[in-house]
Amino acid sequence: MTSPASRAPARRLLLATILAGVAGLSATASAHAADELNALVWCDHTDPALIEPFEKANNAKVNLKTYEGTGAGLSIIAQSRPGDWDVLVIDAIDVKRAVDQNLLAEMPADALPLADTFPEVRMEAQNSKDGKIYAATEKFGYNTISYDKTKVDPKDMKDLSVMWSDKYKGRIAIYDYYLPVMGLVQVGLGKKTAELSDADLPAIQERLAAMKKVSKQVSEVTASQTALATGEVDILVGGGEWITAALAAEKPNLDWTVPDQGAVRWAQSIGVMKDAAHKDLALKFVQYILSPEGQARLATSSCYWAMPANRQAGEHLTDAQKAALRWNDQAGYLAKAQLYPAPNAELDKKMQDAWTDMMQQ
Repeated sequence: MTSPASRAPARRLLLATILAGVAGLSATASAHAADELNALVWCDHTDPALIEPFEKANNAKVNLKTYEGTGAGLSIIAQSRPGDWDVLVIDAIDVKRAVDQNLLAEMPADALPLADTFPEVRMEAQNSKDGKIYAATEKFGYNTISYDKTKVDPKDMKDLSVMWSDKYKGRIAIYDYYLPVMGLVQVGLGKKTAELSDADLPAIQERLAAMKKVSKQVSEVTASQTALATGEVDILVGGGEWITAALAAEKPNLDWTVPDQGAVRWAQSIGVMKDAAHKDLALKFVQYILSPEGQARLATSSCYWAMPANRQAGEHLTDAQKAALRWNDQAGYLAKAQLYPAPNAELDKKMQDAWTDMMQQ
């Protein structure tokens, strides 16, 4: 299971900010750097505005390699030698997988600014095991409703039933990822994503069929973002700040919200590799990323924007940046948002089958 942020490395399509892909890349650093750090990350960590301050402060060179999806990241690690990687960025809900594979090192709680983290996204159950901390949440966001506020009634976007409403038939794009969208349907039906079971699938499938009927397209993130930004569609189901916030200055007509029923929340975590060759520098990097300054830079990375986990980051964001991220609305959003569904293998297959059936209609 992966968050939207880990599945698409080209968020700012209209700005042509296509950063490095899965090939290893090195951030700009001094040719005489005293030390090097190797990090396996998502694309938002490749912004020089984020990496260069750390390199200069530590006389170090940060080598970055991006990946999409936890499975791909774990595969890269499996094909690497112990010590090849110092830092790992991973979907928060998949930290346990990395810990169970003995990949992450314990981090001391007193070395991390956990008290400054939004309580709802500390995610101790995911980031810790047996009282030991192996990762810390660094960034989060929502799969929800993005829209063109000049073409729809913003009040309608406050109700998740807009996803299957005839009012906007032919003007809706659906993000092609079954977990968050089916999670949104579950929320729209007034149920909890954590309790999603076989018994919920008939009602979810019925709503998926209705959604497909009124939608114009079901597409991956870049295509769906393009459709919304160019006016091909007016609503994107499954979107959020990670789709529209970075485009706020160029496309002020694009907006997003968390409806009254809620939304699905994703989060990404960062940790030190157990076999890290540069453990001290790796911990310093984690501390920098979690610092208010690092968090503000990560939140507004050129690849995609999303909420920083550190509440103190707001002091380093402009009013316009905070407005695009809905900074002042987070208390209400966090109270209403639910985590991705976490089905077992059998239910996951049934959910994928239900999604395939919807796609074929």
